[in-house]
Amino acid sequence: MTSQFDCAGATLAEVMVDAGDDRWRVAGVPLENRRRIVIAFVGMAFEARIAKGPGVLVVCRSADRALATVAESAVRQGYRGMISFGVAGGLNAGLRAGDWVVASEVLESQSTRATDAAWSNKLLGMIAGAVHAPIVGVDAPVAEPAKKRELHRTTGAAAVDMESHVVARLAAAHGLACAAVRVIVDPVDRAVPPAALLAMRPDGRADVKGVLRDLMARPSQLSPLARIAVDAFSARAEMLRVRRLLGPHFGLVDLA
Repeated sequence: MTSQFDCAGATLAEVMVDAGDDRWRVAGVPLENRRRIVIAFVGMAFEARIAKGPGVLVVCRSADRALATVAESAVRQGYRGMISFGVAGGLNAGLRAGDWVVASEVLESQSTRATDAAWSNKLLGMIAGAVHAPIVGVDAPVAEPAKKRELHRTTGAAAVDMESHVVARLAAAHGLACAAVRVIVDPVDRAVPPAALLAMRPDGRADVKGVLRDLMARPSQLSPLARIAVDAFSARAEMLRVRRLLGPHFGLVDLA
């Protein structure tokens, strides 16, 4: 195994990417022994597998209670930034599955926290076509188009996820640079069926059996679930492509 990471039942030790994984290929060039300086916070196990790389410590949402301790320790070890990486729901009508949003700021309830301008601008330059706009963080999925539109109306955010607000809050508390880079998986007009929400287990893994049971009980979900699956395939392909573009340290390494 190249990584000790596992979202399921993650302990503080298990959220650390194995140092032996600091060999990674970018554009065919092996990169070795890069010191970690970035914490990447993700929601799902597949996002964690994509996010890992040299210079990056990956933490899953299932270990969010340990994230504050990780951030405090990371500052002492010379870490410089935290990034929210993964999929998001679209709130802006112009965004489609596979489109990217680089957060200009992260909204949470009544608070607004700006992202690091230099880091965000670099990310924008590396991801062609990415939108620079606010992202709103929430603690529960926003599945219905009407609720997405209302959230956009009240916040002005282009996308919504369940990790960026945690990253922004802790980065501000510990003096770390903050960034959020999210790919749209469900556009604003796409309803997320209940069976799809069942796939999002708290430990970051997909609950396939739960999805199948819910489909058997409510087979009318099959068609919308198939559309979500197509969107998810596009989003995952984009994540793989862009993660390689961003390279070691998610592009933070050579910023002043």
